[in-house]
Amino acid sequence: MNVLISGASVAGPALAYWLRRHGFTVTVVERAAQLRDGGYAVDFRGEALDVLDRMGLLEEVCALDTHMGDAALMDGEGEQYATLPAVIFAGDLEILKGDLTRLLHEATRDDVEYVFGDSIAALEQDDTGVHVTFVHGEPRTFDLVVGADGLHSHTRALAFGPEERFIRHLGIYTAIFSLDNYLGLQNTGQLYSVPGLAANIFSARDNTEARAALHFASDPLDYDRRDVAQQRRIVAERFAGEGWQVPRLLWEAARAQDFYFDANAQVEMDRWSTGRVVLLGDAGYCSAPTSGRGTSQALIGAYVLAGELAAAGGEHTAAFEAYEREMRGYVTEHQQAGREGAERFFMGTPTQEMLDMIAANTPEKARAQVVGLGDYRPAAHLGRPGAV
Repeated sequence: MNVLISGASVAGPALAYWLRRHGFTVTVVERAAQLRDGGYAVDFRGEALDVLDRMGLLEEVCALDTHMGDAALMDGEGEQYATLPAVIFAGDLEILKGDLTRLLHEATRDDVEYVFGDSIAALEQDDTGVHVTFVHGEPRTFDLVVGADGLHSHTRALAFGPEERFIRHLGIYTAIFSLDNYLGLQNTGQLYSVPGLAANIFSARDNTEARAALHFASDPLDYDRRDVAQQRRIVAERFAGEGWQVPRLLWEAARAQDFYFDANAQVEMDRWSTGRVVLLGDAGYCSAPTSGRGTSQALIGAYVLAGELAAAGGEHTAAFEAYEREMRGYVTEHQQAGREGAERFFMGTPTQEMLDMIAANTPEKARAQVVGLGDYRPAAHLGRPGAV
């Protein structure tokens, strides 16, 4: 079968990997002109480690671990007053998102068609397939189309309707960007938090760089998602007059080439497929960054979706139903974690009792065992060395 995947971040290439090993022909279309190299660190938790192991990528991912240590909580004068355990932020294993995207692309580029700088303009389904019109390329027909294009999925909008019907805003906006490690951080980070505002900076790439994030509480904002200058102004206005490192971070944000701004939000849908079109990862069931589970959920979802399509012999209706049955429990749990994370996100000046409670209730405090997923064994002759 010939499958089109929209989105080349995490979920899309992960699905492409497994579909190829099950014998499907795969095309990935990505709106960006090249792989996106920015972004913050991403975590792997629980069963996602098992998926990485079955892909033969776990050793490579472990080699890119940020080895993040405990993070210092700072006051407006730059003085440390408390410490948060690293496990709250880094999960079981943590690498930069750009590194993960690169690894997944390298694992699939030899037998998957990647089309960069293009996107889906229209979809039309019938009994023979999905007829896809592209913004730039010639129209093509595919047996199945997968939307793995994130929170603001255009594939979802085309197949299911406008995003306002499915987005649950969690009351937080975040800006993320790269910068020099001017504080000389060594596998650690610093955080500044007051009611409604938070800022943090962590070392990256063996302490040669840093990543920063600026967060603020807000009801949904009306802004142009493609107008980066407007987004920088919104962030600067919200943080005007704040202490600690905030003035320097705003200066860096105004110059960062990989500046990214968006809401913390969830996608809630009654179903993730319609006909021959199905959604994967954030496009169908975003749990929000406050959950710390989005990347794990994308990897698990890709593994299950590809496995169910193979088990059903490509019969998409049965496969999509089985995929949803398998994933609903994960999604429900992860989205609940995202809502709880948003509720306690802005701590202000936390008491030691609060810090102890947060640490005690973090399920990743002890390294999770790799357990539990169904064994969808692909054809042996298509397997990557080291994978099963």
